[in-house]
Amino acid sequence: MAVEKTAPAIELINVSRRFLSPTGKSLTAIRDFTMTVERGEFVAVVGPTGCGKSTTLNLVTGLASPSAGEVRVMGAPVKGIDPRIGFVFQTDALFPWRTVIENVMAGPLFRGKPKAQAQASARDWLARVGLARFEQHYPHQLSGGMRKRVALAQTFINGPEILLMDEPFSALDVQTRVLMHEELLRLWSEAKASVVFVTHDLEEAIALADKVYVLTAGPATVKSVYTIDLPRPRVVADIRYEQRFIDYSRTIWADLKEEVETSYARAAA
Repeated sequence: MAVEKTAPAIELINVSRRFLSPTGKSLTAIRDFTMTVERGEFVAVVGPTGCGKSTTLNLVTGLASPSAGEVRVMGAPVKGIDPRIGFVFQTDALFPWRTVIENVMAGPLFRGKPKAQAQASARDWLARVGLARFEQHYPHQLSGGMRKRVALAQTFINGPEILLMDEPFSALDVQTRVLMHEELLRLWSEAKASVVFVTHDLEEAIALADKVYVLTAGPATVKSVYTIDLPRPRVVADIRYEQRFIDYSRTIWADLKEEVETSYARAAA
């Protein structure tokens, strides 16, 4: 089957995902879920805790299969793990027994690149994220922000066409998180990858994304989609004080708050 080169990077079309609980009960994580991510687009996904945001990422990676509907990547149905996809987790996926440069080299080596080429590329990426002087350090010798920069280098070195990020900066302090936002936007603008960024932080979503998807309380479906018409390049440290940013925050939060309250009431009951 021929794949159209202008097809969206990611399509979830009327997708539902059900699974069995440990007690044997059938649970639905997402239902009738439809989302489109264009090539080079930055999409953020927000919703109540436990509504199924991370499940959408697993469907795109091929780690999970839809119970109904269709998931497509670059115009073709998802069939297993796709090497064009990079994933940045909430916790660092760094090998503690390897140095920084060895961690960044791991991906290219796994993909069959010669050691010298992988090492040269790793040094280049460490320089890009400002860690050239720390290549022989081990992860435990770095701050949280520095480890996250290693994780970004570790991901971008493989040249992903799609980048999936599951609350990657949630464990960082506010100041470091802003710096990481700037770093991510800089790397993304160079790589032109398509991004799906899952977060609980609405301001983070608005500051980074071209579009913000608001999900309902679980089982998740798309409640609303907001196009963020803020100019790029964006200075994240400053943009949140602009009136248009404040207006977006107020409008989207009013929408999201209903779902958070619904989720909280269900949990309390």
